[in-house]
Amino acid sequence: MSASGISLLRGWAPGLPGWVIAEHGRSYARDWQFGAGFEAKVAEAMGEWLGRYDPGRDLLLTAMLDGKPVGSISLDGSGPHAAKEGARIRFFILAEAARGLGIGRRLMGEMMAFIEETGFDRVFLTTFRGLDAARHLYEAEGFQLVTETLDSSWGRPLHEQLFLWERPRP
Repeated sequence: MSASGISLLRGWAPGLPGWVIAEHGRSYARDWQFGAGFEAKVAEAMGEWLGRYDPGRDLLLTAMLDGKPVGSISLDGSGPHAAKEGARIRFFILAEAARGLGIGRRLMGEMMAFIEETGFDRVFLTTFRGLDAARHLYEAEGFQLVTETLDSSWGRPLHEQLFLWERPRP
């Protein structure tokens, strides 16, 4: 697979949320031994978010190759957290075959352009220790690790991390 034939699709299209949920399930089962409970949590969170999707404040961004999704990232800027905590990056996933080709960097760059366009001053994301390629992308865009706590809600102990980006003050 080559990154040269990749196009980016902004917004919802039939089947894209299902792909994002399924790819999370496949990836995290393979790499982290997460089970059905994880995929169910992703599906529930995505369903809640899509139910209030606001194209002026939210973004579902999908990398497409030959009409098929190979990566995705989302920004939740309309949720109850947005006014106080900031917008939230969620559902960042790449198909295994799409890793290492610069697609994640491209998705993250387009996401940061959307954040700039919408004028968000504060954006956060949660992840966990061990997702080093994603962490590198976050830090390259100015996100900083602010907390790390031991969490067992995913079926086994993990070090959950909170990253924060704030617009530089003039």
